[in-house]
Amino acid sequence: MNTPTTQYIQNRTFDEIQVGDFAQLLRTLRPDDIHLFAVMSGDVNPTHVDTEYARSSQFREVVGHSMWGSTLISSVLGTEFPGPGTVYVSQSLNFWRPITIGDTLSITVTCREKYEHNHHIVFDCLATNQDGLKVIDGVAEVQAPTEKVKRPRINLPEVTISDRELRYRHLLSIASGLSPIPMAVAHPCDAESLRGPIQAAEAGLIDPILVGPEYKIRAVAEEQGLDLRNFRIVDVPHSHAAAEAAVALCRDGGVEALMKGSLHTDELMSAVVSRTAGLRTGRRISHVFLADVPTYPHPLMITDAAINIEPSLEVKVDIVQNAIELGHVLGLAEPKVAILSAVETVTSKLRSTIDAAALCKMADRGQIRGGLLDGPLAFDNAVSLVAAKTKGIRSAVAGNADILVVPDLESGNMVAKQLEYLGNALMAGVVLGARVPIVLTSRADTAETRAASCAVAQLMAHRKREAML
Repeated sequence: MNTPTTQYIQNRTFDEIQVGDFAQLLRTLRPDDIHLFAVMSGDVNPTHVDTEYARSSQFREVVGHSMWGSTLISSVLGTEFPGPGTVYVSQSLNFWRPITIGDTLSITVTCREKYEHNHHIVFDCLATNQDGLKVIDGVAEVQAPTEKVKRPRINLPEVTISDRELRYRHLLSIASGLSPIPMAVAHPCDAESLRGPIQAAEAGLIDPILVGPEYKIRAVAEEQGLDLRNFRIVDVPHSHAAAEAAVALCRDGGVEALMKGSLHTDELMSAVVSRTAGLRTGRRISHVFLADVPTYPHPLMITDAAINIEPSLEVKVDIVQNAIELGHVLGLAEPKVAILSAVETVTSKLRSTIDAAALCKMADRGQIRGGLLDGPLAFDNAVSLVAAKTKGIRSAVAGNADILVVPDLESGNMVAKQLEYLGNALMAGVVLGARVPIVLTSRADTAETRAASCAVAQLMAHRKREAML
């Protein structure tokens, strides 16, 4: 049996170091290094963290903090040469050129002078990049250890950088270059439901038409300091009327998307599914959460967690097909669809496993098109290759799913909310299968989430335009 080898950190004492001795360290600057250094130091100079600003700076790109390079010198002195027991006395540095992402620094620390009376050592310090160009040089003076120290190397915790703002901008970028679409916003009568469409409008995603009691909308805008001068308001007396009027705008063809404001979901969806005045099509209406999860390598779609409570097999066919077609809109040629259950084996004791097996066979027979299905799969082996391999599952979907099809609304809502509140996922939501995309956010959702959902709806509306040409 192989036993793990303990790694040690040990010093070189004052007596062991001779003039001319040196130590080296290689380190490559990654984007995460810049973000982590900015968080720890509080240095958010836009030269380091703002890509747009950096393009107009003298360096024309984001550059690392100069002091990041100096910490590598400190790393050599403190961990290796001389190492544990070293006390910094002074450090002088000159910075000759910027450190850009991908640069590999070679740090060399060379003993120049030794002082017996106080065990001080003076080191020449030099950092060069992969092209051999000087980046930093200077002099460090330390008090060197006089006793030998050897200690087990401490395993540091892993650090994950969760840049929510960066992920938000990335989600908005799916609709980059597209013109704003007209969107009816039903009853935007609280702060977040009004701020969301305004933020989406400012991002160039939508041209919102605010439908609701005008006095309430204006009162919220005044309280929140929001400017409504550029937005059309359709004045109706209450939330029921707002739902009906917003749906009518979409049904008449002048508006290409619908957004839920501060009214209840049932209120809006009753107007949407009305057989005489709604937005029905031949497809069952369903909902998809689009989740950007920091610990997952690509966006993850979860369906249906908002509309269909206990869908039948036939309803699940439409739920799956709706999600696959959204995947196509998002640029996935053949989305990988995991049909979820509590287990990954088919059993008559769990209806969800029977449905999963049937859906996969229906896909084999062409009753579901455009995606790659597998199921039943438990959540762990749907999103983790390690879990799938441990359970002996061989599948192109397992461990790398694009779409998670949940058994019912309860389980789906729990999965989505756990990813959002415990996994720090950035969520967007959209209703599919209607005549227009519907942004169906929760009343607790932020303006950021609402704007991200608008980007998805904008992309869907433009793809629909293209299909009609």
